[in-house]
Amino acid sequence: MKDVLIITNYFPPETGAASNRIFHLAEGLQKHDFKVSILTPLPNYPKGQIFEGFRGRFKRTSYENKITIHRLWIYASNSKNKLLRLIAMISYSFSLIWFFIWNKIPKTVIIQSPPLLVAFTSVFFLRSKKRKVILNVSDLWPLAGLELGAFKKNFSYKLLEKVERFNYKHADLVLGQSEEIITHVKLLFPEKNTFLYRNYPDFEVPIPNHEINPSEKLKMVYAGLLGIAQGILKLCKNLDYTRIQFHIYGSGAEQHALENLIKTRTELDVIYHGEVSREELHRVITKYDFTIIPLLNRIYGSVPSKIFEYARLGLPMLYFGGGEGEHIINEYKLGWVAQSSDYNDLNNVISKLETLNLESEKRIKIQEIAFENFDFNSQLNKLVNFI
Repeated sequence: MKDVLIITNYFPPETGAASNRIFHLAEGLQKHDFKVSILTPLPNYPKGQIFEGFRGRFKRTSYENKITIHRLWIYASNSKNKLLRLIAMISYSFSLIWFFIWNKIPKTVIIQSPPLLVAFTSVFFLRSKKRKVILNVSDLWPLAGLELGAFKKNFSYKLLEKVERFNYKHADLVLGQSEEIITHVKLLFPEKNTFLYRNYPDFEVPIPNHEINPSEKLKMVYAGLLGIAQGILKLCKNLDYTRIQFHIYGSGAEQHALENLIKTRTELDVIYHGEVSREELHRVITKYDFTIIPLLNRIYGSVPSKIFEYARLGLPMLYFGGGEGEHIINEYKLGWVAQSSDYNDLNNVISKLETLNLESEKRIKIQEIAFENFDFNSQLNKLVNFI
């Protein structure tokens, strides 16, 4: 049995795409006879507070579903203040260094990136000719931060670029969540071993059964992080509600502003349901007519994992973010695309939606496409040969 350590900033009971991705990877490797251990902070995401039951600890180790999970201290924060966010990353990096010094590290290590600094700490201390370092890249930082407006091209940005290149250079294998990530890495290091590892989900699903009441508005839903990158607040302000009622699930930086908007702008047909578990979300989300997957701006390298999750549920998608995600929606006929950042085009696409394409037959087709093309186990079987 081969030992493998996965280092990540996110892991259940935290919610979100990153947490789910690493959980499924760990569980899948364990089923392939790997002895898996996880190194992660005490759970705190997305609220930036250590969860109940984990507070007042420096470290907690548990054994869950045959996987050893080491949870380390972190100064938790989701503040918009860049200094506090940096302190949070540095605190976890120090915890990692402490763990590396006092514990035996397996010969195979998978490191999640971003956060860039945490990945750098892990690569720097664990790179060795006798150890295989695998970098799992889900977003291209600092480039994504530049496109989001979080960074400017200054000395700090150039320093982060050097950190990014160091990580790629010293990784034995780079897993990229998108073709754009793979292309980016290959441009910097043409000889680098890479593997396209999409965030495919792995859960049981029912056969879609959905009908639309033509006398009611279409029910559009968004579920996920209410962060700056998703731009849900701006979306609410710019939607034409003539044909739709907008339902929202999730939490994040824009949550309070969103709640205030709904209270003060009663003419907006928006309903906020708060945050629910992933299992509960899978149960309720399919009752909606279609879902929207927005990005405030097109981000190179980013492919929202919601695409694959909703496809497995058979839920028609309206994609509003550009880039590789747009290409996937069009290629596999999973729904509709509106031009990135163009709210007039978005409202125009919504106005032309045909109810026939939102009912059960369309959903079954989407689900069949997902089963055939976005299969977690088939992808994992290929990846195991690289580890």
